[in-house]
Amino acid sequence: MALTASRIDDLKSVPSEFTFVHDSKSSSSDSIPTVDFSLLVSGNADQRSKTLLDLGKACEEWGFFVLINHGIPETLMKAVIDVSLEFFDLPEEEKRRYEAKSVSDPISAGTGITCNTSSNHKFLLWRDFVKSYLHPQFYCPEKPQRLRNIMSEYSEKIRWVLKKLLQGVSENLNLEQESMDEALNLDSCSQLYAANLYPPCPQPDEAIGIPPHTDHGLLSFLIHNGVAGLQIQHNGDWFHTNSPENAILINVGDQLEIFSNGRYKSVKHRAVVNTEATRISVVLANGPAPDAVVSPSAELVRRDGRGFYAPMKYKEFIETKLTNRYGEMGIMERLKINQDGRE
Repeated sequence: MALTASRIDDLKSVPSEFTFVHDSKSSSSDSIPTVDFSLLVSGNADQRSKTLLDLGKACEEWGFFVLINHGIPETLMKAVIDVSLEFFDLPEEEKRRYEAKSVSDPISAGTGITCNTSSNHKFLLWRDFVKSYLHPQFYCPEKPQRLRNIMSEYSEKIRWVLKKLLQGVSENLNLEQESMDEALNLDSCSQLYAANLYPPCPQPDEAIGIPPHTDHGLLSFLIHNGVAGLQIQHNGDWFHTNSPENAILINVGDQLEIFSNGRYKSVKHRAVVNTEATRISVVLANGPAPDAVVSPSAELVRRDGRGFYAPMKYKEFIETKLTNRYGEMGIMERLKINQDGRE
């Protein structure tokens, strides 16, 4: 099941079932925006106003930003990484209890998933993973025993930061805060924990952790163990993402692109692998309530003269996207409404 050290240490090449030939090269950029959360919640009107502009520009131009001074304890973030690593070190029979059977499983774990390219080449991802839904209902693997308490605390703190960021997003869009809360039922927001383990790979250009994709929610929060591997696409080029210690990398998801009527972009990103070190990342993906029907904000549609995306229930969006995630035409393209009003 797992990409264990004993399985990969002696490998000189990538096994055929993992083969995905690609160019993993990317550029470094100092332009990925940084947002200082402490200034966003500050009582200083001038500082907050500037930080709101930084947030809006980041969502509009990059779809990614580094969040600093967010108030989440460094000890808690380290515990999230450590306890996730403990899960991957569990005996195989324990992890096998959570083998994924469908995209709707509240808890799932395994090695990679089988993906298809546009030429119908099937391959496995070079990663082990564990996922569980933390909100509006809380699910968690039974072991490690401390995983439940750590993720419960972390998810609650992330939801508080999420709320403040979405308030800032609403202000930048000149919307009443209540309009986003009500339209997306954010009190019952969907929150998914996903830990990904990427072991060293003998041929990094012939395997991949996760191919280019966008996230399906509103905002995703990512932390990692200091090993680089996440790359984002900007203006057609790929860039490394380097975030300072104790910072959180945040990206815009599909639902925020839809709700903002295309003002904010859900951009492609990928996880590449290396020959030297194991990388682990932990993502908390935050979306609307599962039963919320997501469409462009009514106020933005009024201003723009039309909506650019058709409405769809969030849980149906997730299922549709995950069952055909890397097809040539994704769900976002199918939801776009043409100039003449046809989908």
